[in-house]
Amino acid sequence: MRAATVQRGPIRSLVSTNGKIEPIQNFEAHAPISTTVKQLLVKEGDHVRKGQLLLQLDDADIRAQAARAQAQVKTAQADQSSLKTGGTGEEVLTVDAQLAKARSAVDVARHNLEAYRRLQQAGAASPGEVRQAEDAVLSAQADLTLAQKKRGERYSPPEVAKIQAQAAEAQAAYDAAEDALHKSGVRAPFDGIVYSLPVKQGAFVQAGELLLQEADLSRVLVRAFVDEPDIGRLQNGQRVEITWDAVPGRTWIGTVSTIPSTVKLRISRNVGETTCTLDNKDLRLLPNVNVGVTIVVAEHSDVLTLQRDALRIDEAKPYVYRILGNHLKRQTIEFSLQNLTRVEITSGLSEGDSVALPAEDKPLFDGAAVKVVP
Repeated sequence: MRAATVQRGPIRSLVSTNGKIEPIQNFEAHAPISTTVKQLLVKEGDHVRKGQLLLQLDDADIRAQAARAQAQVKTAQADQSSLKTGGTGEEVLTVDAQLAKARSAVDVARHNLEAYRRLQQAGAASPGEVRQAEDAVLSAQADLTLAQKKRGERYSPPEVAKIQAQAAEAQAAYDAAEDALHKSGVRAPFDGIVYSLPVKQGAFVQAGELLLQEADLSRVLVRAFVDEPDIGRLQNGQRVEITWDAVPGRTWIGTVSTIPSTVKLRISRNVGETTCTLDNKDLRLLPNVNVGVTIVVAEHSDVLTLQRDALRIDEAKPYVYRILGNHLKRQTIEFSLQNLTRVEITSGLSEGDSVALPAEDKPLFDGAAVKVVP
């Protein structure tokens, strides 16, 4: 039969999975309106500086919209000014004239009433004439009240609400037009690389369509997809090793920065998403590439380890068949860390001990006579 030897050395418990590279600092430009790409000033892969003009859209329609919106804002401002002053300049003058005329009419009516009352006392005026003078005072007072109301309450509450709503709508339209005009010239918000440029010069783009993507790729985020049974083994700060098939032999090192807070269905797997950040100063790792992820859950050095398939468990008690001379001896052991190939032995065996490996057609038992072969 074949045998394995207890050896001293390091052992690591790992979680192996896949992940995807994402930019940490990312910028996406989208078309503010439907228009054409007037000018492209960069190409994919270009390094750009903060504030650099990258792309220019045809902004003729946007400028026309901004001009119309500005006119609407000025009209709304005039309406609001009228609201504060009680009407337009002409309306205010007209109402003031009516108010002055009504006040004068009241004064005249009151003076006439007093005169008729004195004449009545002297027997020179009849009661009917006095009543007519009193009616004239009441009529003049009513006209004065109406004029005062027009001067103070030119607009009804619904009219006030309508003017205010029109002003808010005009301002919103102007702000939107100004924002679209500002976005018609796409500038780099930070130093980085243009890594996606899906449009061409002269092409027509719809409102909201992606124009370009820029990122600072000197540091990138790795989003790893950990299968549900392994999520409980994760802790912040654990070592993460990243490999990419496109760059064989290269390993990037990071640490776990987030622990999954939920489980999601990804294709046919229930996974939690954990992340880590990597230095990428040579810019070899690209956005959206798929990478291999190895998370070091635990690591011990200078410990006794044994080939994992030599371990057996009976009634939850681990044991091995130790080879003594030409016979097998069942040996109870204890172990801690394990991975796909090896297990750490904490008691029951010593360095250099030989342990029987499984044999498909030969059942092993305590005391069996054996011969070790390569």
